[in-house]
Parts: sequence; structure tokens; C-alpha cells
Amino acid sequence: MSSFTSSPTGSRDGFRRLLRARWAGFRSGRGRTLAMAASVLVTVSLGLLIAGGVRSTCVTSAGEGPCPAPLVGPDGTAVSDKYYFVHQPLKGDGSITARVSDLTGQMRQPDLVPGVRNVRHGAVPWAKAGLLVRRSLQQGTSYAAVMITRGHGVRMQHDFIHDVAGSAARGPRWLRLDRSGDLLTGYESGDGRTWTRVGEARLAGLPETVEIGLFATSPGALWTMASAFAQATATFDRITLRGASGSWRHDDVGVTLGPDGRTPHHPGGAVESGGKVVVTGGGDIGPATVEGGLRADLLLSGGGLGLILVLVAAVMFHPAERGRSVLAAEAVVVGAVAFVAGLVAAGVVVPAGLALLRAHRNPIQPITLGTELRVIVGYAALAAISALLALGLAALVRSRILAAGLAVALIVVPYLLASAGVAPWLLAITPAAGFAITQSVPAFAHVDVGPSLLEGHYPLAPWAGLTVACGYVVVVLGAAIIVHRRRAAPA
Repeated sequence: MSSFTSSPTGSRDGFRRLLRARWAGFRSGRGRTLAMAASVLVTVSLGLLIAGGVRSTCVTSAGEGPCPAPLVGPDGTAVSDKYYFVHQPLKGDGSITARVSDLTGQMRQPDLVPGVRNVRHGAVPWAKAGLLVRRSLQQGTSYAAVMITRGHGVRMQHDFIHDVAGSAARGPRWLRLDRSGDLLTGYESGDGRTWTRVGEARLAGLPETVEIGLFATSPGALWTMASAFAQATATFDRITLRGASGSWRHDDVGVTLGPDGRTPHHPGGAVESGGKVVVTGGGDIGPATVEGGLRADLLLSGGGLGLILVLVAAVMFHPAERGRSVLAAEAVVVGAVAFVAGLVAAGVVVPAGLALLRAHRNPIQPITLGTELRVIVGYAALAAISALLALGLAALVRSRILAAGLAVALIVVPYLLASAGVAPWLLAITPAAGFAITQSVPAFAHVDVGPSLLEGHYPLAPWAGLTVACGYVVVVLGAAIIVHRRRAAPA
């Protein structure tokens, strides 16, 4: 029996000697060391290959060229701010009340006949229309709105990222938006007499004169891996204003022009008749989780393949002897080595990839230093957790090939499937949920995205996903310890 197993396992010095022995054992295995180094090389190479190959271009009146930087809201988040607005100035306190009905529109569906556009009537779930108060018509400025939506009931939203749910009522709905200084309060009613507060927003530094009015907009219709044109149309009547009495102004805020520089691309519009205003608009007012630029976590797309090598190295280091202390020492060693490998890989590819994307004048999603550090350290933690899971599986089943296959099936396969938009729910119930820690753009409940990781779809929040992965490690290592005890027990 080796010397380190004869030391008292409860002794701190004994465990230190055991730890040093297992570290020496890891270093002595050339294949394990090369596998860890190769995981770094694969992750960095694929990430930089992606960054170096991306060239975002946009067509404007001046021709094809680099895309503009993403529009940002008051808090620095990339936002969409495109809608049709029927408005007038409001000086000081006041309010607007209207009944909103007939929220419909049109949206493009996949072509049934190649080359023939398939546009049908209807509206996407987050098509919205309602009452809006804005600091100005400049895109990205502070605002508050109360609205009806096609599929999510009544909402109050402000400054792009904030969303409060009202009732789930569908059909005609009375809305009211009150301004008192910096405080905006939204109300809803089914009959125009009994009112329920939906929510409120305090817009710091709101000027004395703001724009108040009616709006309609709609995000694109989601296809499997793309978004297509959609518009929303709503009818407003019983309109009353307090504090404003000017004439209505019409503005298609954020509308883009075609290649000729003169023709609006998918313009909105408004028609006033008999006390009614019918407003049509397209775009969105909210976070731009996809259209806001390239995300930092895309640079870790090679991390799934890189983790295969981490899993192989961990399985090759499966317990040489039975015993809880031996397994614990090997877990510390392989977890630490995998963490360092993940830290080096992410610490190189994320900042270097972002610099490369910027050098090629690609639009990039805004990212804070704190988020960038969380993505880097989070990937390192995911690498360590993955290695521990593989080690536990190797200790549990005592077959390197089977353990490696199980580890890849539990961690890498769900990640690859979700990247392709297949079975994204696997990222909520498998250890692959840990990839959520690398997401660099927050998920917002009031923005729909496609089912693929490439479009930013993570079923779980960053720390929730990592917690799921940790739970698997605790269960597998705990089971391995129990099995080892039973195997070591005298017959």
C-alpha cells in the first residue's frame, strides 16, 4: 500500500501529503497535461477564428459599409427605439387618457413559394400600443409608457429595461398615463370609470416640457433562426388630454431609409377620423438583445469543444485507490487545474476577441468590466465543475470510456444542440446549464428571442445555471463516495 494512504485521513498534514502526491501524479501523466493545454488552445483558436472572420455591414444611402454602433439607453444597455408616435408637447404636469382597441397588424412568415413574400394579418405576442411620455424624440432617451400587448396583457414599461405587468385582459382597454413632476403613473380600466394602477416610474431630471401621445410598434416575427418584418396597428378613441391642447404631430421615430436614401423602409403611419386615431408602427421600444451587436459570450463558442479535452483529462485521472480522502485530493487537484486552464482560455479569448471585433468595426453589445470578469471567471468555474463531474463519474462507474461518454453527453452535447436551436430546455435540466454563467447580455422577460444560444437564449440566469451544474457534481461525487465505502467494506 502506498505511503500516503497509511497516514491518518483525518489529519491535516496527512491530507496535505496526499494532495501533494496526487498533484505529482497528475503532472506525471503527460497525456493529461497535454489534454488540458489542448483545451486552452482549442477554445482560444476557435474564438479568435470567429472574431477574425466576422465583418458586419449595413446598407445605407451612402452604400454598403460598417454598421453603426448600437443605440444605448439611459443605463448603457443596447436598445431598440423605433415606433410611430402621434404626440404633442406637454409643459408641466398633465395626463392623457384613451381607449385602445383592435390591436392587430401584419407579419411576414416563411415563404411558401420561393421568391413570393408570405405576409399575413396578425400580430406577434409583444406587439404593443398605448400611451407614451418621452423626454424628447431623440432615440435612446428616457420614457414611460402604459400599453396593451397582443399576447402579454397590459404592461407599464420605462427606460427600455423595466417592465411591470398589469391585468391579462385582452380586447379594448382604457389606459391613462399621469405626469406629476418626475413621476409617471400608469392606469388601466375596463369601462373608463373604475381605474387600477398598473405601475409607476420616476424619470430623474425630466424636463418641464415633454412629448406625450399615442404610439404603436412591433418587434419582428421570430422564425426558427431569424426575425422578419412585423407591424402593429391599433385604434385609439375617447382621447382626452389634461395640460396639453395643441395639434397632433406625427413622427415615425427611428424609421430607416432604403438604399436610395429617400424611401422609408417599412414606414408606419396614422389616420385621424371622427375622434379616432389609427396608428401603425414597426420596430420596438425595449432592450436590443440580438440587434444590439455581437455578444462577448459568442467568443467562447469553442468552449464546448474545449471542455471535451478537460473531461478526458479528468477521466484519465480517475481514483487509483478506494477511499474518500483519495477522491477528495484528486477532486481538489483536477478542479484546480481545470479552473486555471479555463481562466487562461477565457482570459485570452474574450478581451482579445473583443479587441479584434472592434478593430474590424463590428457593432458590439455594451459590456461592463464586471460582466466581462464574470464571463471569464465563470467559464473557468464551469471548466472546474465539468472536470469534477467527469472525475466523479469515473470513480462511480470505474470505466474511463463510459465515464467520458457520460460526461460529454451531459455537458457538451446539450450545449451543441442548444447552439443549433434544438432542445434548448436541456440547458435547464442538465449540467450544461452551467454555460449560463457565460452569458454577457441579460435576458429580459419582455423580449422574445429565438431558441438558439447564438441568439442569446439561455433558459436560466447566470448563477442559477451554475447552481444546477454544481448540484450534479454534489450528487455524483456523493454517490461515488458511498459506492467506494461499500466496495471497501469487508465482505
